[in-house]
Amino acid sequence: MTHPQVRVDPDLPEFLWDSDGAEAAPPPARRPAKARDGHIPGEAGLWIFIVGDMTLFAAILIVFLWERRSDPVVFEESAHQLIQPIGAVNTLVLLLSSYLVVCAVFAHRGGRYPKARRLVAGAVSCAAVFAGLKAFEYYSAISSGHTPSGHMSSSETFFTFYFVLTGLHLLHVIVGTALLLAWQAMLKRRRSWTGSQKVAEGIASYWHMVDLLWVAIFTLVYLVSAE
Repeated sequence: MTHPQVRVDPDLPEFLWDSDGAEAAPPPARRPAKARDGHIPGEAGLWIFIVGDMTLFAAILIVFLWERRSDPVVFEESAHQLIQPIGAVNTLVLLLSSYLVVCAVFAHRGGRYPKARRLVAGAVSCAAVFAGLKAFEYYSAISSGHTPSGHMSSSETFFTFYFVLTGLHLLHVIVGTALLLAWQAMLKRRRSWTGSQKVAEGIASYWHMVDLLWVAIFTLVYLVSAE
């Protein structure tokens, strides 16, 4: 009796492994289920920071939505002044960067240091594209007379929230980029997965948080406010 052959690629998550109709290959070695299921990526302290950080952004977004209720028409008109295609492209760019980071974790775990370095470099490039597009977006908004320190009409209230939320997020992108570069330096020195697991997983977890925060900002500030 034959079974589909599984093409094992240690650089990719297991659900992306390919298969065909050839003869069965021995399944890859697996860690015990208990050890695998009980593992929390990174340090516990990092997760306290991540939860606290996401709580801060959630609080600002809740206040933003509350203010939107006071003058939804002006908020809608203000949201239409944002360059939504750039916001959408930046969303795709960060999603791609998160995928590259996931693949980099698997490559590092498998000891494929050059491949992991290229993947991390790709994520850094995505971060640079995001920052460049965001800078252009800021330039466009400021050129149109919108600043976070303008008179507090409903329109300027919207743009104050816009600058605060996206500015804080951009700061997180810059910090995350520095962490990715530090990870790349570790890979250049061929630091083993055993000796750098917590650091690498912590950096990856932080970057996924940055991605998730942007998805929330794009959805609520760019899309929901424009409806």
